[in-house]
Amino acid sequence: MTEEKNTVLVWTEYQTATISPAPAILALGYSLYENFSNYVDVEFPSPKTAGDWLFTPQGWVGTIPVTETFTVSIQPKAPLANIFKMWEVAYRLRGFKFLDGIIESDSLADFYQNLAKIFVNKVFDRARKGLYKEYLGRSDRLSYVTGRLDIRRLAAEPWRVELDCSYEEHTADVEENQILCWTLSVIARSGLCSDEILSRVRKAYRELLGCITPLPVPPQACIGRLYNRLNDDYEALHGLCRFFLEHRGPTHQQGDRTMMPFLMDMARLFELFVAEWLILHLPARYELKQQHTVSFGSKNEVKFRMDAVIKDKDTGMPVCVLDTKYKVPDSADSGDIHEVRSYAESIGCTESLLVYPIELHTPLYINAGKIRTRSLTFRLDSDLDDSGKIFMENLFSGIG
Repeated sequence: MTEEKNTVLVWTEYQTATISPAPAILALGYSLYENFSNYVDVEFPSPKTAGDWLFTPQGWVGTIPVTETFTVSIQPKAPLANIFKMWEVAYRLRGFKFLDGIIESDSLADFYQNLAKIFVNKVFDRARKGLYKEYLGRSDRLSYVTGRLDIRRLAAEPWRVELDCSYEEHTADVEENQILCWTLSVIARSGLCSDEILSRVRKAYRELLGCITPLPVPPQACIGRLYNRLNDDYEALHGLCRFFLEHRGPTHQQGDRTMMPFLMDMARLFELFVAEWLILHLPARYELKQQHTVSFGSKNEVKFRMDAVIKDKDTGMPVCVLDTKYKVPDSADSGDIHEVRSYAESIGCTESLLVYPIELHTPLYINAGKIRTRSLTFRLDSDLDDSGKIFMENLFSGIG
């Protein structure tokens, strides 16, 4: 292989890439093994590999700037258009008009860059209208009186010139805006944006720094927030923030640059997508509980966390347990079967389901004891609306 500056290696998830040994490939292999072994399985040259390097992406897609010589682009097995549609559903952004046309991106990196452009433009729009503000309680020592004066402390320390005051400040330095600020910093360090977009991202970040404290924010902060008529447009912004914060890879130093790869966990995306699809399409009599947790033991030391549980709204009783498996096996794994049946037993449910993105060669159907276990398919390699319709029909053919 000829060494070239910034060569992009295009791989596909779960498909092994075979590369002959070379000095540059040695650096590539060691860097992937040391920094990205959770995302790409690396087999060193040996008699077993016929002297070649073997690289197998493990269910993550996106872009990894690995060395000064190589960038790895991992493509999904499903069509890109379907990945974008899954993302819209999973992150509850379906129907937002500003996303029209984004599914026509040519690659995941292009998708990231287009989404960054949309995000920064929406931040500028909100900044022009005025950032959302709240009244927050403050306590400080001031040279003047504002709010409520702490008479007790003043009497105890009468020699102090400063006055202890408690007051409310109308400030934009609230978590709603801190999420935006932190997300801009993550995008700026991704290395995936063109100079033009990067310049706007940095400009927006500097503008927010004038009134916002740049605090690290976890992706979970974007979920389950309450909005009102003054900040309802933040719901879409925080949905975009969640995407950027959840799909950044591990930061590591490469030369004099700090790299932050873009990596999408397809197993997590599949889980979110199936759950949100069910929420949108379940009959009115049912409701879905995501990440349902049941604890056991005297100190609740044993916990079962289920991907999704469908319940009857009227009775509150569980109808079925679903566990998504982003795998392409010939048949269901015995460990997965035992796991989902244990979930069902723990909540008194008689129906347990394993959901795959592709039809198993040997479909699962076990009707033993009080629990029935089946495999279902939500195909990602065809039209998602058609796949969803078939998925729902097969789901309710068993539970009524």
